[in-house]
Amino acid sequence: MIESIAHLGLLDDEDIGLDSAALELSALDHEGLDLAPYAARLDGHGAELAAIAGEAESALDQAGLLARILAERHGFRGDRDSYDAPLNADLIRVLDRQQGLPVALSILYVGLARRVGWRADALNTPGHVLVRVGPDDGSVVIDPFHDGRLVTHDILLNLVRQSLGPQADYDPRHLAPMSNRMTLVRLLLNQATRAEKARDHGRALVLYQRIVTVAPSHGQGWWDLARLQLGAGRVEEARSSLSSMLEVTRDPDSRAHIAAALEALAGK
Repeated sequence: MIESIAHLGLLDDEDIGLDSAALELSALDHEGLDLAPYAARLDGHGAELAAIAGEAESALDQAGLLARILAERHGFRGDRDSYDAPLNADLIRVLDRQQGLPVALSILYVGLARRVGWRADALNTPGHVLVRVGPDDGSVVIDPFHDGRLVTHDILLNLVRQSLGPQADYDPRHLAPMSNRMTLVRLLLNQATRAEKARDHGRALVLYQRIVTVAPSHGQGWWDLARLQLGAGRVEEARSSLSSMLEVTRDPDSRAHIAAALEALAGK
């Protein structure tokens, strides 16, 4: 089934439809499920927003309308009760339950905004993906996990310290936009790290295979895939993954590290 998402790894980043691609990834865990009703639901949300989009005169207005559609009208919000449940990063289940992780809900907000031609990006905030709406010189940041509320400096600082520790300070990189591809990687990585934590290494291996399929130049994904393959005794596959990582890595120190790992596998 991995072949069904291979085209995502070949697309230019700007050609990836973020919410549609996340739906395709989710479908891998729901064999035989008809995706048409879910795609129609995303289209329907877009039509609802398009009908009122003319009311927005600023990024703040746009953010408010996104929250009106997704949080107020359709009830999408963060799952505080079962935060770590894998279904919270599974877009099909997120659509079914109207609950999810920050990254999954952010994909819905960004995808919806882009359907009406608005600028929106998921942000690489540690531990809690946020969304920027509007052009750089007049944008606002919102939190889809908390009903699309506006994010103040104090809220952001609190989120950063929850993730990085009580002494952490704000860094502009905490509001750096993620590419479409890396947003999908972060969605998958949420599932993969939880699978590893649960010692479900087979599931984690499958998820890292998806990561490198969607993002073939993501070196860390190849490294983690090789690590799991080696742990499962699949030495030849681990060697192939490290070779793929070497092809996309330019840093001399990293290349030396990969080469050493390949040499260590040579006799196995």
